Amino acid sequence: MENVIFLELLRRWGEVYVGKVDNLEVDFVAVQNGEPCYYQVAYTVIDDDGSILKRELAPLKRIKDYNKRFLITMDLAPKMSHDGITQIYALDWLMSGRS
Repeated sequence: MENVIFLELLRRWGEVYVGKVDNLEVDFVAVQNGEPCYYQVAYTVIDDDGSILKRELAPLKRIKDYNKRFLITMDLAPKMSHDGITQIYALDWLMSGRS
């Protein structure tokens, strides 16, 4: 799934990098109009104790700027926000053609 998201980011924005904050990896940093936008990709963040969601959000929460941050998953859940981080269903994101 990460490859699909990477290729779509590359198609949309042209500049895509892997990011690092402290000792954590941000899956993708896409540069849009000179501003970075951050993406974490996970097949699912649903588990019994919430540890997967916490792990996937951790690098995005450590980013110090106020640019857009996304968690893209295959979980069939409505678009939601986690402290300013937008969680979105991968197919909805792919079909939207934005951000």
